[in-house]
Amino acid sequence: MEVYKIISIVGTSEKSFSDAAKNAILEAEKTVRKIRRAEVRKFDIKVENDKVSLYRAEMKISFEIER
Repeated sequence: MEVYKIISIVGTSEKSFSDAAKNAILEAEKTVRKIRRAEVRKFDIKVENDKVSLYRAEMKISFEIER
């Protein structure tokens, strides 16, 4: 029987929402093994001086608990 844990992560990028989501997974992979799914819950942007300065992707990821 497999058991999964779900955590929230946030990725950022100066280029795009897609890159923000990818960056979140790439960073999570450094400390979390066996990631199975990722779900983007929310996109938002940071605006400075009337320009988009940062794209953010808030995500939930699930991964298998090791025994």
